[in-house]
Amino acid sequence: MGEYVEDRRSRRSRKLLKQGLLELMQEKRFPEISVRDVTERMDLNRGTFYLHYPNTTALLRSIEADMLAEAQDLIDAHLQETVACGTLQPVFEPILDYVVSNREICTILFANNSSSNFTDRLHEVIRRNGTNIIRARFAPASQAQLEYLLGFITYGLIGLMKEWFDREMDLPKKELIAAADRLVNGASECLLGEKKPAPFQNIFPK
Repeated sequence: MGEYVEDRRSRRSRKLLKQGLLELMQEKRFPEISVRDVTERMDLNRGTFYLHYPNTTALLRSIEADMLAEAQDLIDAHLQETVACGTLQPVFEPILDYVVSNREICTILFANNSSSNFTDRLHEVIRRNGTNIIRARFAPASQAQLEYLLGFITYGLIGLMKEWFDREMDLPKKELIAAADRLVNGASECLLGEKKPAPFQNIFPK
């Protein structure tokens, strides 16, 4: 019972510390935020902070890790359906829904790219999960072609999401997903010479 209470208390402390850092990152640059700033914001002592994190960078990395772990869970749950139906919709839509539901956090992490590794780590997640799909779909292509294609698509998808955020999500979600499919189509056509890249085409009616 004592261990359960302590664990619950630790989870609460970590949650408050993360909340405090995110609030401060909306007010000033990350390098200007100290451990004292975070603990005073959430009315915690510095001993509590150091019990969980050695510094503010470790706290930020923990926030990023939480977000990316959730994203990976969503990918794992929808990856097979994505492969089977040949459109990004099954996996991209829940990712977009997750990003929207965590809009404030994602906006902060995207906006602090010089201090946060979030964009680079998100790139790694997308690339790692997309590798087998790309290889299966474009088996005749050379390894170099696949690497270029995957790199282009990965940065393209992240760019679409960031632009969507910057524009206050003015584009309907389904149109954004259709744009992502067209990105894959266009990239494969340009890099691999496929005029009708299957199966990512005519997914959404105009």
